[in-house]
Amino acid sequence: MPVFSLPDSPGIGDFGEGAYRFVDFLTSAGQTIWQLLPFGPAAKGNSPYSSYSAFAGNPFFISGSELVKAGLLTSAQLTEFQPSTCDPGNVDYDETRRLKTSMLQTAHEAFLQNPDHRWHHEIQEFSQANDFWLQDFVLFETLAEEAGQIDWSQWQPSLRQRDTAALESARHRLADAIDFSLFKQFVFEVQWRKLKTYANQKGVRIYGDMPIFVAHESADVWTNQHLFQLDDLGQPLFVAGVPPDYFSETGQMWGNPLYRWDVLAADGFDWWIKRLKKSFETFDILRLDHFRGFESYWEIPADAENAIGGQWKEAPGDALFAAVKEALGELAIVAEDLGLITDAVHQLRERAGFPGMRVLQFGFDDENDSYHRPDGYPEDSVAYTGTHDNETLMGWYQGREDSELVSRFLSGDSNRIHLDLIQSVLNSAANTVVIPIADLLGHDNDSRINTPGEPDGNWSWRCPKDGLAASVAAELRQLSENANRLPK
Repeated sequence: MPVFSLPDSPGIGDFGEGAYRFVDFLTSAGQTIWQLLPFGPAAKGNSPYSSYSAFAGNPFFISGSELVKAGLLTSAQLTEFQPSTCDPGNVDYDETRRLKTSMLQTAHEAFLQNPDHRWHHEIQEFSQANDFWLQDFVLFETLAEEAGQIDWSQWQPSLRQRDTAALESARHRLADAIDFSLFKQFVFEVQWRKLKTYANQKGVRIYGDMPIFVAHESADVWTNQHLFQLDDLGQPLFVAGVPPDYFSETGQMWGNPLYRWDVLAADGFDWWIKRLKKSFETFDILRLDHFRGFESYWEIPADAENAIGGQWKEAPGDALFAAVKEALGELAIVAEDLGLITDAVHQLRERAGFPGMRVLQFGFDDENDSYHRPDGYPEDSVAYTGTHDNETLMGWYQGREDSELVSRFLSGDSNRIHLDLIQSVLNSAANTVVIPIADLLGHDNDSRINTPGEPDGNWSWRCPKDGLAASVAAELRQLSENANRLPK
């Protein structure tokens, strides 16, 4: 369940009542893991996989009702920040951006006018603890707003090149806006910590997701230009993506700048260690997206029309994970090893000690290929009916009604097709099973989260309120009990 998909709150899911109700739903259903999509601030297209910070949180997820509890908004003020019209089934990003920004500005003003508020001391501690990324991030965000341009390579040369005098001048000139940016990150942290603590106390672990690459239009690349393959004007020389696969005939050209792995290695992978350390302060489990890219990555010239003309380049693999293990110890990491995967990738994952992923929807195109079919999953794997990049389970099933291979996993009850397929994954040997909420509800592709290669209409689906009904929790609990997966 992505945060933006949570029900109850207007405009977009957030860290308010809907989130706590979802944790209660999981508990009553006997579930012990909540997997999220990345929740950094989106750089473009509202995609959580294209964030303008690898460390910051998305302020859209800050709950107004929680700000009322903190004494920084009144109930009357909160009402003013509710959208006049709202589609409960989809996120309205434009309206959310306008109203949440105004709401947070009002809360910030109340905070500044109350010098006795307990957060004044806590925000200083937060700032000091996160100094290694926070100060550059808040400056980046305010400079982007001032320029009306998040692409820092288009800023004036002194700022693009991070001239010391120019940066100090900007910090002085934009002091109030910088303070507001820092306040948003602090409130995000406070509300997230409260929610995560509640979930952990209920026996629910939080499973986060880390994109391997970062957006070019990000504080990370602007701050650490020497770590990325850029030209003298700050533009990417090569960009990330994948060759043609079962998601796209022309491959995927993501546009993220590629790392200079030799420079990262010379520094002991310090930036990666800090990134993972922060992630495990935020989550209990972490999926490394596009694990393939840690063994070798698809290098595409930045001016190419599509990903077909790219080439594979060697990545650091073992050296990176050895450095991370030495610095941080054993970590609960899951490798997203989908797509064109070689033996070398599997071997790297095994040496690192990370389970891989299996996805039911990929298991029924070939009778002789059982890799993704539930009866072939190994114990050391995390199994899914589908991911955010797939069709919903019932959307996928449409057109496969006559498949004899699929029918082997069905009971014959047309009302339970999605539940039968979920049960088959739960019955597998996989150590962990994750079920997208839309699959549990039996929704068609109108509830799809993302269609790779399609720039519009993604990342907006919201779970209906009745999707968290007691009857749904009871059904999920029964499915889990049938598979002997309920917590002891």
